[in-house]
Amino acid sequence: MAYIVNITASEPDVRIEANGQAIGNAPVRLKIFGDRDGTFHDFGSYEYIIQAFPTKTNQFVQTRVFGTGKMFSKEDRIPAEVHFEMNKPPPPPPLVPPYPYYSYPPPYYYPYPSYYYYGPSFYYGPRYYGRPPMHVHPHR
Repeated sequence: MAYIVNITASEPDVRIEANGQAIGNAPVRLKIFGDRDGTFHDFGSYEYIIQAFPTKTNQFVQTRVFGTGKMFSKEDRIPAEVHFEMNKPPPPPPLVPPYPYYSYPPPYYYPYPSYYYYGPSFYYGPRYYGRPPMHVHPHR
């Protein structure tokens, strides 16, 4: 199904892109194909990205990311309207917690050797010397 999304911005003539393709200057109407329940359809990507690029200095690129539900990832509903506030700064990067260990190796390092012992390399299974036993049908 096709859904119409109105995209507006705080400043006029802001360039809008959807999934890397320019769709016009704000305000603009975007047609998004989705599922019947109003969620994004998976067309081969995990995310649907809408970006607004500023026209003036001291403004920031604004991005909205929606999940498409590919391979059981999160699936978002298609909004009726998307508004970009161009003067809003981007969120700070996530804080990385301090390293809890004070000595090497890091926690993802496997401290054992890269080889494993699987026992002897010879095989004690069944052995056939000569030809295999013949099966004779009882009714012949």
